[in-house]
Amino acid sequence: MTIRQTSLSSLSASRPRLAIPLGDPAGIGPEVILKALRARDWSAIAAITVLGTRSLLHQALGALQQSLYAGPLPNLDSLDFVDIAPPLSLETVTFGQASAATGAASFAYLQAAIEGAVAGQYDAIVTGPIAKSAWKAAGHHYPGQTELLAEGAGCDRFGMAFVAQSPHTGWWLRALLATTHIPLRQVPEVLTPALLTQKLDLLVHSLKQDFGLTQPRIAVAGLNPHSGEGGQLGREEVDWLIPWLEVQRQRYPQVQLDGPIPPDTMWVRPGQAWFGTEGRALETAHDAYLALYHDQGLIPVKLMAFDRAVNTTVGLPFVRTSPDHGTAFDIAGQGIADANSMVAAMEVAVAVMNSRR
Repeated sequence: MTIRQTSLSSLSASRPRLAIPLGDPAGIGPEVILKALRARDWSAIAAITVLGTRSLLHQALGALQQSLYAGPLPNLDSLDFVDIAPPLSLETVTFGQASAATGAASFAYLQAAIEGAVAGQYDAIVTGPIAKSAWKAAGHHYPGQTELLAEGAGCDRFGMAFVAQSPHTGWWLRALLATTHIPLRQVPEVLTPALLTQKLDLLVHSLKQDFGLTQPRIAVAGLNPHSGEGGQLGREEVDWLIPWLEVQRQRYPQVQLDGPIPPDTMWVRPGQAWFGTEGRALETAHDAYLALYHDQGLIPVKLMAFDRAVNTTVGLPFVRTSPDHGTAFDIAGQGIADANSMVAAMEVAVAVMNSRR
């Protein structure tokens, strides 16, 4: 992997330093990054470095200029850019078509960002979307970017959380997943008191460190329909989840821990707070929600905030955020990708870094 650093501006130490790897160059990552870079005056609040292959970013810019997109675009010569030669031959990409070469490229971009963050060059990484299938085709067998980030940072305790601010009410939605990319049938086996304790610890620490919440209210979902209905619809709640919650309330007397809340009703109040459909929802909605498996948390999050939700990895020594969408190969290169989630990911990274400072 060949890296050439082009430093075109003097970076102020007072601004958070954001590294933005392009993601899969055949997807919408380069497009939403180009759009996001002109969405606001970032120079006033952050020092941004883009990591990728310059020729491929020029190709994405050319596609945008030839599309129906009429919004502002950055001058690539003014970017602080780390030019990374793809490990596999990749002179051009066919938008919408992932390959081993695009997977190897996106892997190299993220690796370079991680190495820079670990070395103290960057405060935060805002990742472009990648294709797991392309990583595997390139010989990189990771469930996703989160696991590579944790490995590169030397962390064995980390969590996947999603945050978003409502454009309707200003309310902040925060949700952490206890289990992530595993088959549904494995969830009851993987979900243990020890794992939940680890995830709760990460969530409580993040709420304090990243959002300034010292006495948060946290809702914990049940696993089974109706939270097991007293053992009639599953015994996990009765056998260990309810006793576990009692122990955690003693460990965290400053935290309001509510649960296990039936999964089908836990998201009613957040929805009301997000859309402003019930007056008291903003006061009574929880500060954070602990979902026990992937779809239990992400279906409601994406229903409320698909174009605004931000994926963030808690437990790392640096900040990591990303837009809450994938590579969208079906629309790549057409100029129609929505950059709002990328903008939100960059804004959350800045806000969290400022909170930590």
